[in-house]
Amino acid sequence: MRLGSVNYETKGKIAILTLDEPGKLNALSAGIREGVLDGLKKVDEDDNVRVAIITGNGDKAFCAGADISGFNFDPDKVRKFMIEALAVLAAPENCRKPVISAVNGIAFGGGFELAIASDFIIASDRACFAVPEIKLGLLPGFAIVRLHDLIGRAKAKEMSILGDPISADEAFRLGLVLRVVPHGDLVTAALEFAERIASKPKLAVQMAKSFYNRGLGGDEMRHAIDGFPLLFMHQDAQEGIAAFLEKREAKFES
Repeated sequence: MRLGSVNYETKGKIAILTLDEPGKLNALSAGIREGVLDGLKKVDEDDNVRVAIITGNGDKAFCAGADISGFNFDPDKVRKFMIEALAVLAAPENCRKPVISAVNGIAFGGGFELAIASDFIIASDRACFAVPEIKLGLLPGFAIVRLHDLIGRAKAKEMSILGDPISADEAFRLGLVLRVVPHGDLVTAALEFAERIASKPKLAVQMAKSFYNRGLGGDEMRHAIDGFPLLFMHQDAQEGIAAFLEKREAKFES
């Protein structure tokens, strides 16, 4: 299925969204933005889908960020793009289901921000990451907010102020990337990880994502405490506990 400039397909309980403008390095065009938003909305609404994977078509790029060639120093165009881009970057987090970015090449600017907005990044050994906006006299608004929490103040400042790319191995060392795999194994590795997630009880997975995204402190801790009894009474928990006591594999329905 084609959604804007994104190919959408399902494999069992997993949806795969492939950014498909390789000639433009899968930059955040209107078609890519439309496809990501529509695709993740579809993921959220489809009860048969448990996990989403976002990747890029081609060997060069996951997503090269904004296509600034059409801005022409027009503040209205820039403002419109920023509003639409921020909606796209919020979509992986707002999706109730886990989202994995399978980064197959460069993830720069908005492409890097899309990847770190996902729940997990699995990277090809050819992948590299950067927020190069500083080299254009700009700043990476979304990344500045997120990087501080993800990799710490000093490294976040270094990436934002220098704008230099880092390798997949360096991103792994910093904790941005869950694992680095050979380029040809990327989709297989992402699918295998997604299948492991999809095998877990749906409600518990969605609540775990929600709590981690909120942060566990103050009101959020109370939400977690309130949520535990709901899970405990759910059929998945009853099956999981029974299977543990009976020393067998759990068979979750949801």
